[in-house]
Amino acid sequence: MSVETIRYYQRRRLLPIPTAAGVRRYPMEVLRRVQFIRRSQSLGFSLDEIRELMRLEDGGSRRAVRRIAEARLATVRDKLAALQKMEHVLAHLVAECESSGAQLPCPIIGALAAEPEGDRVDP
Repeated sequence: MSVETIRYYQRRRLLPIPTAAGVRRYPMEVLRRVQFIRRSQSLGFSLDEIRELMRLEDGGSRRAVRRIAEARLATVRDKLAALQKMEHVLAHLVAECESSGAQLPCPIIGALAAEPEGDRVDP
């Protein structure tokens, strides 16, 4: 991890700022915090959520921790559903392109250029 990242986490109040000037040495507790931050980020938690999880780790409610994780899980599920919809549409367009004749307009370009249903304005 870069020094800039450590300093950024310190500015965001996720890590303590060392009091000694010069070479910075971090105790194992700080290294564990960095691992916690990195693992949390890999699961999609924001730095604000991570700060709250760390605050709750220091004697907070498991229910509050669970609520934060449930909110993240809901977001992940929403993104998965959106990605699955995108996959379905793209697979359909690719299959349509493969089966259409070369003389016809490209169905992929046509679909991308078409006006979305919700954006139509009636005259």
